[in-house]
This record gives sequence, structure tokens and C-alpha cells, in this order.
Amino acid sequence: MKPITILLAFTTMVLFSCNESKTKTEEFSGTDTSKTVENKAMIPSSACYTSISGKDTFKLKLEVFPNVATGKLSYHFSEKDSNDGTFEGELRGDTLWANYTFASEGKQSIREIVFLIKDSVATEGYGEVEEKDGKMAFKNRNEITFQKGLVLHKTECGEY
Repeated sequence: MKPITILLAFTTMVLFSCNESKTKTEEFSGTDTSKTVENKAMIPSSACYTSISGKDTFKLKLEVFPNVATGKLSYHFSEKDSNDGTFEGELRGDTLWANYTFASEGKQSIREIVFLIKDSVATEGYGEVEEKDGKMAFKNRNEITFQKGLVLHKTECGEY
């Protein structure tokens, strides 16, 4: 009986070895899920702000992504040329720093903008500017003031 026991043990080892080998082959022939790249749509947090002063209307639409802030900004003056454009920059704490690209008087321009976003209000900052690298930029960011800036209040975005 001893040879039969040895034969059964040997047969069992061979069968298990074959099954183990087959299992390993199946594991490695499938897709490697650890290297699967997911395409995730980044949905920005959005907010819109508006101000109306007499017949003048100002609108700001802000979209914040993890690494950039973008949006639209328009200054519609009743009896003067209006500015409509887009901006791209970043939100640092409660302060939006961006480059605003806009069309006015048939000419495209770029200028640096800054808004303090706080308590459902966006207040534009002002300071002395100078031309740098083809755009108007703040001469000294430490001297920007928000006390006399344009104040826009949070509104529903709806149609911008």
C-alpha cells in the first residue's frame, strides 16, 4: 500500500502544481488595474457676482478648479465703451489674482486684476499700474486698496 500512497501524493502534487500554474497565468494575463488611468471630470465651484450703478452694469463669473481660477468679467458702462473678457489666475485664500483679457474700442488688451472675495461680496482692488511684458500690471501689490473698489454682490449665475 505504500507505493499507492506515494503515487496518490505525487499525483495530487502534480495536479495542484498545474492548477497553481494555471491560476498564476490567469492572474497575469488579465488587465492590471493598478495602472488603470481614470478620466475624471473636474467640476469647478462656481459663483457669480453683479453690481448695478445707475445704468452701468458689472458682472463677474468665477470658476475655481483645484489649481486655477477662471471666469468672465464684464464692465458695461451706459455711455462709454464696455469691456467684456475672460480671466485666468488663482485664488489665494480669499483673494483672486488673475490676468484679464478683454476687448475694448476694438482692441484686445490684458491687465492684471485682483478681487477680494468675502461674505458673498467681490470687491475689486485698485492700485498704481504700469506696463510689464505687454500687459498692465500692478506696480506694487502691497499698495493695493479695496476700500474704494467696485463692489459686486453674489447672485444666481443663470445666463451670464
